[in-house]
Amino acid sequence: MYSLKEAWIKMHGVEPVEHWDGKMYCNETDSDITFRANETNGHIAAYTFTLVVEGSLTIIYNGQNLTLQPNDLYIYSPGMSVTIVEASNDYHGICLLADEHATLDTPQIHDLVHLAYKPIVQLHQPQLTLSHDDARHLADRMLEIHRYLHSDHIYKSEALRMLYTVFLLDLQNLLDTSVPQHTVSQRVEEVFVAFMQLLPDHFAEHRDIGFYASELHISPAYLSRIVRQVAGRTVMDYVNQMLLMEASFLLRTTTLSIAQIADRLHFADSASFCKFFSRTKGLTPKEFRKQ
Repeated sequence: MYSLKEAWIKMHGVEPVEHWDGKMYCNETDSDITFRANETNGHIAAYTFTLVVEGSLTIIYNGQNLTLQPNDLYIYSPGMSVTIVEASNDYHGICLLADEHATLDTPQIHDLVHLAYKPIVQLHQPQLTLSHDDARHLADRMLEIHRYLHSDHIYKSEALRMLYTVFLLDLQNLLDTSVPQHTVSQRVEEVFVAFMQLLPDHFAEHRDIGFYASELHISPAYLSRIVRQVAGRTVMDYVNQMLLMEASFLLRTTTLSIAQIADRLHFADSASFCKFFSRTKGLTPKEFRKQ
């Protein structure tokens, strides 16, 4: 998948600010900018927080249609399949992106991962409707990050880390008061989030539920039950989704042969890879690449 910096440069051609470290970015968006993001959506290793200020935005998230209205907050976590299908002419939003790998050393990363998946765990979707005042408060936090990104502050990096921490804490506070509690137990939530964290690093090599259960020190049956309870899907659904996304990414962005892609994704041979891709995508790897 793309890093945040790679995705930004692919969409815009240049970095947003001079000497950008690629760890975080915040910008105001409209319909044109939003549709441009379809080039990298589903293929970017970054957490994204999008707040709708005006108009509406319709996306397909894991096969489900979601329409976002003013004061709705949409949270994207790496590995999820998403496509923007419609944006009203007056659409205006604020988008905060945090690179997955670049933020691993940040002390607040546990909060970030927890926040990114909490709406999915509690509501089966990554969408939150906030009050006008709460939405305005988050918007102010996001725009402050934007201002510091474009400033000449000599302690910019340190200031951004602090502002990002405050944003996460404020979001945690809003989630604790706006998301229905106890829909699932804390243990179920923790296991599901831990499973989703394992996927990006292991999906190509490990496609058996036993591996993930072993890493989490639980039984395969228990892991299967938790994933179904939280998301209504199977462990293999998630593994196959990651495989399909990575295969699509490699076909679109590299000149690797189909045999090389099959080998990189640990398929037995090209034939088994082509069969998997055709069954899940609806067209062959060659047909997809020609598009």
